[in-house]
Amino acid sequence: MSFVMVRRRFLAGVFAVMGLVIVLGACSSDSPVKRISAEEFQQKIEEEPGVIIDVRTKDEYNAGHLAMVDEHHDLLNGDFEAHLKSLDKEKTYYLYCRSGNRSGKAADLMAQNGFKKVYNIGGFEDLVQAGLESEE
Repeated sequence: MSFVMVRRRFLAGVFAVMGLVIVLGACSSDSPVKRISAEEFQQKIEEEPGVIIDVRTKDEYNAGHLAMVDEHHDLLNGDFEAHLKSLDKEKTYYLYCRSGNRSGKAADLMAQNGFKKVYNIGGFEDLVQAGLESEE
């Protein structure tokens, strides 16, 4: 085997290892945002009270929301982002939407803006099925 061929294999191996390190690093959970289940939320809210925010649309909110919700800020129409500066970064926040996708995006946005205690508690229906009270 020639020196050039050995060098190419060596470099290919080095780049493969570097790629693996980058991918694994990107998947690590250094984010202050935590996804917790409805059951975990019920326990966590007792231990660590916080602000509960519904990030769904106005129509979704009006059709039914958690009775214990503190605020409603629609992520899709920009309302949530517009209210970020008015929120206290020292408080604990629990966010939900319909499925957990939008609340995850909103939670990530909060983390990017310096919020440290942010929980994505998932979807409204899952929360209600777990026994949390809702209202219209």
